[in-house]
Amino acid sequence: MAESDKVFAGAIPKSYDTLMVPLIFEAYAADLAELVAASAPGAVLETAAGSGVVTRLLAPKLKPDARYVVTDLNQPMLDYAASRQGADRRIAWRQADALALPFDDAAFDVVCCQFGAMFFPNRVAGYAEARRVLKAGGRFVFSVWDRIEENAFADDVTNAVATLFPHDPPRFLARTPHGYHDVALIREDLSRAGFADIAIATHEKLSRAPSARHAATAYCQGTPLRNEIEARDASKLELATDRATAAIASRHGEGPVAGKIQAHVIVAAG
Repeated sequence: MAESDKVFAGAIPKSYDTLMVPLIFEAYAADLAELVAASAPGAVLETAAGSGVVTRLLAPKLKPDARYVVTDLNQPMLDYAASRQGADRRIAWRQADALALPFDDAAFDVVCCQFGAMFFPNRVAGYAEARRVLKAGGRFVFSVWDRIEENAFADDVTNAVATLFPHDPPRFLARTPHGYHDVALIREDLSRAGFADIAIATHEKLSRAPSARHAATAYCQGTPLRNEIEARDASKLELATDRATAAIASRHGEGPVAGKIQAHVIVAAG
């Protein structure tokens, strides 16, 4: 993973939340919130919370006396998430590294993480930290994207942007968000971290956007792919978005577009 893959700052947090969240994250966040809330947990830790889509959907489902700690490595993303959340005395916001959590052992009933594990530089260490802060019988609930070929718009955008930089194609989407999809490896990493009870389900959904331009802008300007494009040639950000728009329109039509997305949802305990 490149260092720029972890940089969600500047214009990215707002673009990410307003463009990417409705496009691909919201539907999976609703499912994750249901999974977490199902056991009526008294204490929940969310890691890699991003712009707060899970937080917004999960908080109303928790008990009035629940404790909900929301963390992210990127302070700009955490600040944006907090700004979108209504006042709630149950929620504490804290900048934290999922690989070195600043919490006591056995402090939470559930640890949840939507589409964050792919960014962990050491996933076994991150999983071990989640297990450390879980109470006996607690659950680690998280999701990761499946391979990029199973996620239509991401694949379209990656291939289109590569045509602008054929000798050094930006590979953020394939390398990081879609780079940790091997179910056997996920199981192995969780087992090495000490989890014994591991359930993995693969869920296909449909990503919808009002236009090809909307979807292309989301990926090119609302994710760290933007950092990669601008590092190569900042003047080509709009051209990259144009190329991505044309690629999506070519495959999915003019006007409103829809494309397959697919992710793995994991529940680990023990």
